[in-house]
Amino acid sequence: MTDTIRDEIDDSSAQDEAVIRDVLGGNTDAFAALERKYRKIVSFLIRKMIRNEEDVRDITQETFAKAFAALPSFRFEYPFSRWLFKIASNKCIDHLRRQRLTPVSLDAPVTTKDGGQMFVDPRDHGPTPDVQALASERSEKLQQALRTLPEKYREVIRLRHEEELDYQEIADRLGHPLGTVKAHLFRARKMLYKQLVRHEMIFDDYMRGDAEA
Repeated sequence: MTDTIRDEIDDSSAQDEAVIRDVLGGNTDAFAALERKYRKIVSFLIRKMIRNEEDVRDITQETFAKAFAALPSFRFEYPFSRWLFKIASNKCIDHLRRQRLTPVSLDAPVTTKDGGQMFVDPRDHGPTPDVQALASERSEKLQQALRTLPEKYREVIRLRHEEELDYQEIADRLGHPLGTVKAHLFRARKMLYKQLVRHEMIFDDYMRGDAEA
C-alpha cells in the first residue's frame, strides 16, 4: 500500500469518526453524511449476495437503520466502514436464511420410502427453567429502563418495536416530521443502552451483538 493511499484511508476514517462523535453528541442529522458516503458501496456489496433489486433496496435501508440504532456501541478503534459492511453482510445472511425456511404443518403426514404414511410427534424443545428465568429478568430490567424514558421517547419505542411500524408510519401516527421521529428513536435507544449496560451480565449477548453487528 502506498503512503498516499494509506493517508487517504486515515483521512477517511478520521472524517467518519468526527461525524460519529457529532451524531452521538446529539446532532442526529449528521448521520446522513455517512449514509451518502457509503450508500452506493453498501448497495453494491449487498447486490453481490442478493439478486432481487427491491430486496437490495430494503436491506440497504435496514443496514443504515441498524447502524444508526447501534451507533452508541460503535468501537472507535475499528474503521466505521468495516463495521458497516459487517452489518450489511449479516442482514443479507438473515434474509437468505428466511428465504430458505419452508413452512411445514406438524399435522400433515410424512410419506415414507415404501409409500406409507407416518405422523410426526414433535417433542417439546421449549426453554429450560434457567433460560426462562434469564428471559424474565431481562424483561423486568427492560421495562424498568423504559419507564425512565420521557413519554415521547417511550411512545416511539413502543410504535417501532411493539407495533413494528416503519419510520414514516410512526411519523404519520404521531403527526411529527420524519426527521423528528428518527431523532427521538436514536435518543431513546441511546438512553436505553446506558440503562441496560448497567446490567451487562444479563444483556451480554445483546450488547456484544450490537458492538459486533
